[in-house]
Amino acid sequence: MKQLLLVFIGGGFGSVLRYLIGKYLNSTQTGIPYGTFIANILGSLLIGIILGLAAKNNTLSQNQTLLLATGFCGGFTTFSTFAYENHVFLKAGDFTTFAIYTIASFVIGFLAVFLGMFLVK
Repeated sequence: MKQLLLVFIGGGFGSVLRYLIGKYLNSTQTGIPYGTFIANILGSLLIGIILGLAAKNNTLSQNQTLLLATGFCGGFTTFSTFAYENHVFLKAGDFTTFAIYTIASFVIGFLAVFLGMFLVK
């Protein structure tokens, strides 16, 4: 039960922060979801750091990892919003923005995880 509460609390904080970033950074003029992109990249970097610390000499406990990686990062990053935003680009026929946003999100997201893990070595 304690583990569920930790994930719940972390997820709540992550979701609220993602909402605020999206609210202030997603562009209504261009339709480009900068906030979602930044949240996903920062979340990827954070999960790399968190899981790198957890693996490094057990720096983080299992409960801390659940709170931060599963809870916070899980609530902060958002694949469902990313998928929906790509749907909107495709429906509007904006194939260039779709391609750039999708490729940049995957490539930079993966690199951010690796960078986070590298930083804690």
